[in-house]
Amino acid sequence: MDTNRHPCRDLPGLCRFLCLSIVILLQSICISVTAAIADPDEIWVLVDTDALTLTVMQGEAVIQKYENIAIGSNGPTLAKLVSDETTPLGDFRISGINERSRYHLFLALDYPTMEHARRALEDGRLNPQEYLAVSNAWLAEEPPPQNTRLGGHLGIHGLGEGSEEIHGVVNWTDGCIAVTNAQIDELAGWVAVGTRVSVR
Repeated sequence: MDTNRHPCRDLPGLCRFLCLSIVILLQSICISVTAAIADPDEIWVLVDTDALTLTVMQGEAVIQKYENIAIGSNGPTLAKLVSDETTPLGDFRISGINERSRYHLFLALDYPTMEHARRALEDGRLNPQEYLAVSNAWLAEEPPPQNTRLGGHLGIHGLGEGSEEIHGVVNWTDGCIAVTNAQIDELAGWVAVGTRVSVR
């Protein structure tokens, strides 16, 4: 036993642990409160990764449905990692619109969300420093970091110069959600930065 060990020697580590626990708790409360406040006239997007459909909704009413969309070549997941070519499930917001994308038009999603970061911290895919980087971005209302082990640069996009024939028969993306150029143009008329996107 080290009799010379100072009783406060481990306080910095304990403080970091307590701060991280408080951040997780506060973020969980914010997520729950936000989910509870639903606008019945809200325009939002529902992506069904089983049926491979993308539906524009107003409240619970269907405005438009696009079938035969494409997702990540390795399917959907709750535990995404960088470069695994899977599409993360969850609730997102459109965080940016790039009209000069090589995929014709790109609607960026705010992945990873705090829910993804919390789950990844618990199962070891994300370390505490990466978690705090994601959390700090969310608290500052800035886009989350795109360079953690959870990956990033995900969104909904068109095909650009890609083949509609190939798009119609295979899931080909690195994790994004793809529709045709005509469909993404039409979709862009209903959505904006801040529009909710639920990927299920």
